[in-house]
Amino acid sequence: MLTCHSRLKYPKAGDSILQRGRVPASGRFPEFHHSSTSFPGKVKLLPVDMQNNIKLICAVSKSKFRKKHSKFIQYGTAGFRTKGEDLEHVLFRMGVLAVLRSKFKKATIGAMITASHNPEEDNGVKLVDPMGEMLESSWESIATKLANIDDEDIETELNTIIKQENIDENQPANVFFARDTRPSSEHLANALEEGICAAGGNSQNFGLLTTPQLHYMVRCINTNNNYGQPTEAGYFKKITTAFRTLYKQENKNYKASLVIDAANGIGAIQAKLLNTHLKDLIQIELKNDGTSGRLNHDCGADYVKVQQKSPQGIDMEPGTRHLSFDGDADRIVYYFADKDNTFHLLDGDKIATLVAGYLKNLMSESGLTLNLGLVQTAYANGSSTDYITNKLQVPVACVSTGVKHLHHKALEFDIGVYFEANGHGTVLFSDKANQIISNATKDTSKTEAQRKSASCLLTVIDLINQTVGDAISDMLLVELVLSTQDWDAEQWNQAYIDLPNRQLKVKVKDRSVIQTTNAERKTTAPVGLQEAIDKLVSGYLKGRSFVRPSGTEDIVRVYAEADTRANADKLAAEVGAVVYDLAGGQGERPL
Repeated sequence: MLTCHSRLKYPKAGDSILQRGRVPASGRFPEFHHSSTSFPGKVKLLPVDMQNNIKLICAVSKSKFRKKHSKFIQYGTAGFRTKGEDLEHVLFRMGVLAVLRSKFKKATIGAMITASHNPEEDNGVKLVDPMGEMLESSWESIATKLANIDDEDIETELNTIIKQENIDENQPANVFFARDTRPSSEHLANALEEGICAAGGNSQNFGLLTTPQLHYMVRCINTNNNYGQPTEAGYFKKITTAFRTLYKQENKNYKASLVIDAANGIGAIQAKLLNTHLKDLIQIELKNDGTSGRLNHDCGADYVKVQQKSPQGIDMEPGTRHLSFDGDADRIVYYFADKDNTFHLLDGDKIATLVAGYLKNLMSESGLTLNLGLVQTAYANGSSTDYITNKLQVPVACVSTGVKHLHHKALEFDIGVYFEANGHGTVLFSDKANQIISNATKDTSKTEAQRKSASCLLTVIDLINQTVGDAISDMLLVELVLSTQDWDAEQWNQAYIDLPNRQLKVKVKDRSVIQTTNAERKTTAPVGLQEAIDKLVSGYLKGRSFVRPSGTEDIVRVYAEADTRANADKLAAEVGAVVYDLAGGQGERPL
């Protein structure tokens, strides 16, 4: 833990209040008795003179972290994403902003260095709010402006932020941060830490973690450890203890073996640790573990979802469950080959319906009446929406693409299940639901079977990382449901049959020419585009298609589904060609 309370004296690497690296095994920071101000988790920190720190920030920025290019970088749903070589000054400034956010929220803030499913040469950073949620959207524009201004304008901009947000400059600040395995991540982590330090903040470097693990740590410390212990060991203890309590070992159809594609990323490291906790229950074979291949190259959840085929390095055996993480292990998709060696994808839609059905059954068996809902985006397969609505009879809400939109909508339910089709999702339980379920476990007016089901539901809550999508936690949840149902992958898949679908990208000169409405399912600009899409869709049985601009690059994403694979492919190409013609396409026109 570093601090910069000295007057314009920049600290050496060894000037630390706590040893750099991981949180103490206790999961708590030592208490500092120099100040009466304390953070949740009994972290007592020294107040600082922010104006002197701003002078230090400007001096360090000019000497070590000057802005070296004019490329505009925007903070989107997933934070900043671009080439790692272009992010050094951004990371330094985000370290500073994390300190201001911590002062504003009077709580520990997180910062995760990752570019998730992007290529290895990319990188990024996103800030994590106190309950482990995404950065408040109103601060995204603040982050974007601070990242892009000239070096000479930093002092003015920081004072503007402090004034506009009414930030108490003397409030102590604390930042947790971690990184993925990209070659540029350690260097960028150092830049982030120097920004935190120059701004007078205290920091804890967790080293290599998955993105959802960092989100978990932040929520733990801000709930006085009521959510769990903010350590790697605490994370695994919480989820594996819950899994062991509920996991059904004696099955006929369900087989306790998995092949995991770890995308050559941080998920490989954490999957190995998970295996030490559960190797007596589940046999895990790890592929793309980072020992030879490149991060996300021909592997990972995004590759499998988009290409709809198995990743490099995996020869699929019929009947075996396979799954893929993405680069920072916040996405997961399953897949298998049937007896004819035909590939079948079990994506976020399949996971969402599996989980929602399981939770509904537990609610029914507990005799509980709670508002269970499922949140999807336009990418959800039409068959899944029909199955949820008509078979499960669970309310469905559709929102714009982006985890923050799904997360916020899921909060409106007592139990909100949300998954994007790409495999990013989780389940949220309201305080009301937690209390009702807890009370039901002790309610003597209920039958023993009802109390037992309520206890199961309460334990499931500990298995789920509610802060954000978590590939490891979600994997254990899926395995729990399958073992409970005694289902193999084929039986899971047969719950409903996905309509064939295809996604493709169209390069354009300016993605902002595409404007959408109705949760991104319809376009309002450019003129004539939606009418052209509607005309094309009308020519296909069970046809559906929509387009939306990328949040990070000048491409337009096209989605199409239809009754057959050939028709889905053809519809996607035809819509892509229309987008190319009407939205300023660049490069090769879709055929």
